[in-house]
Amino acid sequence: MNADIILYGAERCHKTKYYQSFLKNENLKFTFLDVEENETNANALKNLYANKKLNFPTITIGNKRLRNPNDKVLKKWIEKVK
Repeated sequence: MNADIILYGAERCHKTKYYQSFLKNENLKFTFLDVEENETNANALKNLYANKKLNFPTITIGNKRLRNPNDKVLKKWIEKVK
């Protein structure tokens, strides 16, 4: 499986920065979408959730949505894309 990885977050968010580092350290290509600086990105994130809220950071790996996952859960899903 070679799924696209998207990180929805905000530059100012320490958890977003953590996930950026985590994904880079795993040598994974990912797309970062800033949901505070770009309304299109914000709407894309809102549409992932029934409550239409800006629940960030959120990582999508293919069709899987991970809301603020811990390292163990994130590694599990990363292994499926490697």
